[in-house]
Amino acid sequence: MILLDPVTANTLPPSVTRPNYDRDQVRTGVVHLGLGAFHKAHQAMIFEAALDSGDLRWGVLGASLRSRGVRDQLAPQGALYTVNVRDGEEVRTRLVGALQGVLVAPEDPARLVEAMAAAETHIVTLTVTEKGYKLDPAAGALIHDDPDLAADLKSLEKPRTAPGFIVAALAKRRAAGLRPFTTISCDNLPNNGKRLREAVLALAAHHDMDLRDWIAAEGAFPETMVDRIVPATEEADIGVLEAQIGVTDRAMVKTEPFTQWVIEDKFAGERPDFAAFGVQLTDAVAPWEAAKLRLLNGAHSGIAYLGGLAGIEFVHEFVALPAGRAFVEALWDEAAETLSPPSGLDVPAYRTALMARFANSALNHRNRQIAMDGSQKLPQRLLAPVLARLEQGKKVDALALAVAAWMRWQEGVDDSRAAFVVDDPLAPRTAGSGNLPPGGAVAGLLAIDAIFPRELAEDDGFRRALTGALSALREKGARATIEDRFG
Repeated sequence: MILLDPVTANTLPPSVTRPNYDRDQVRTGVVHLGLGAFHKAHQAMIFEAALDSGDLRWGVLGASLRSRGVRDQLAPQGALYTVNVRDGEEVRTRLVGALQGVLVAPEDPARLVEAMAAAETHIVTLTVTEKGYKLDPAAGALIHDDPDLAADLKSLEKPRTAPGFIVAALAKRRAAGLRPFTTISCDNLPNNGKRLREAVLALAAHHDMDLRDWIAAEGAFPETMVDRIVPATEEADIGVLEAQIGVTDRAMVKTEPFTQWVIEDKFAGERPDFAAFGVQLTDAVAPWEAAKLRLLNGAHSGIAYLGGLAGIEFVHEFVALPAGRAFVEALWDEAAETLSPPSGLDVPAYRTALMARFANSALNHRNRQIAMDGSQKLPQRLLAPVLARLEQGKKVDALALAVAAWMRWQEGVDDSRAAFVVDDPLAPRTAGSGNLPPGGAVAGLLAIDAIFPRELAEDDGFRRALTGALSALREKGARATIEDRFG
């Protein structure tokens, strides 16, 4: 095995696109918290484009807040990796040099704080998933009984959470007379910039009210919307790539051609020429965000739970079923009526493009990957459009089926009676409902106010729709249910 590294990179075939800049001259202008496949295939590609343009201020230092896996994967490769864009049978491969290194936060928290507080760091980006913000998804307040957040509330000498690292680094910058960096959430949650700002300010206020006021006045937490499908890399992907390029890239990522990043035009300091690299700068991210969450992500969640229950492994296999495609279209019909789309978004064209993306068989996007952390995703993806439609007196047949499929998923057994682990931070509260009749299971899950707002929990029509859908899923199975309702 010949591993990809700065030396073997010189042997890559001409078909691989390479950086056209000197990596030794790159400065680290970005620190990314929560380094994973999505950042490597999405935001890092924008910073790569900035470096390729000759602006060498935008190298990226990645940080894992928990696991050593990503660091151990990238370190032997000199932080080099490839992005493989798959579109049917066509594959385009790019060698990426923007990543300058990877830190593992628990090993040396002070080192990560110092990197974020450095004068040349202008932007901190995050992909830590919904649970990384340490906010109650319904109430929006800090989860004080979270052990990592409790530690950061006690002391920021060795931060454990994303808000903790941000507050500790901003405190150092203020003490050094530096401006705040711009903090950009790249996670799929509504009002992500506002939510992150609130978490940071609440934690800062706990330690130093003057620091809190300085961050509030001088800092920037722009709203964003990110969109690119990035399935998990598998061993087979690594082997196929090795056969194509002659070296082994353990850190490769695979993705689709489509990519989108919308950022609120609000920054605390220097930034790349984002617009030149395809980023949409706007005064209002919310309409873009709502369309993406309710159409792409909402459909993904429905596909994940129904497909996972039915034993359908990949997204493209689900939409290849006539009833599966019809279910997605019905869910979109319901969700689209709750949107106020921005002038630049053609919803019918967006839906057509989304279905083509879902049908891209080269991605092998696993339903079980999408199904993770459902309690954190449900409120913005499915419950928000449900609430909007109920307020308008409209039916929620497809949306309710998707929510009921999530409820059935909490039972930890699919339609073939094969057991699986429910991967969710609230699993201790959501699991075990399979022993209850459908009505009791629905009532128990609706009572979890960290997921369901009171208006939905108390809506008799919604409760009946969920109970009927859950009954059908238990009695007939997911495939037969969608065929009966949408076939």
